[in-house]
Amino acid sequence: MEKEWYVVNTYSGHESKVKEKLEMRAESMGFQDCIFRIIIPEETVKETLKDGSVKEKQKKMFPGYILVEMIMTDEAWYIVRNTPGVTGFIGSSGKGAKPTPLLPQEIDKILSNMGMTRMDVDTELSVGTKVTIIDGPFRGMMGTIDSLDVDNSRLTVLIDLFGQETPVEVEFFQVSKN
Repeated sequence: MEKEWYVVNTYSGHESKVKEKLEMRAESMGFQDCIFRIIIPEETVKETLKDGSVKEKQKKMFPGYILVEMIMTDEAWYIVRNTPGVTGFIGSSGKGAKPTPLLPQEIDKILSNMGMTRMDVDTELSVGTKVTIIDGPFRGMMGTIDSLDVDNSRLTVLIDLFGQETPVEVEFFQVSKN
């Protein structure tokens, strides 16, 4: 089984509390190898105040929802469902049915709006790692990571183009690890 992203419904306004409780439960019950990242989808918006000044603030993209990257085992599913403040998973028909994960392109779009990527850059991407380009003009081509620009969420991949090794610059969300 591999880790995938799921949408969890919470009481609106309690997203931060649910995230904190779920992280504590996963750690105390020893499920860090099944429940990985928990994210509250937010974006930065500019707000003009009455005096004309502009202020940036974080706005929830989907109030009442959090994203959980996890391996869907029976135990992990039970831990998330029974965390205080969680009302259920999105994509589950109920009656004990496990939910369907988000499609890669869905989670990529959400995470890229937040300046993040589906892959854990620190552990999954490094120079020499083999990847497949999953988006853009070079979609379907395989190559090797030549360099990483973590600050700008970009990397250079060496691909075989017409029998010649060619560097191509792509964003993190445009590749998947082989």
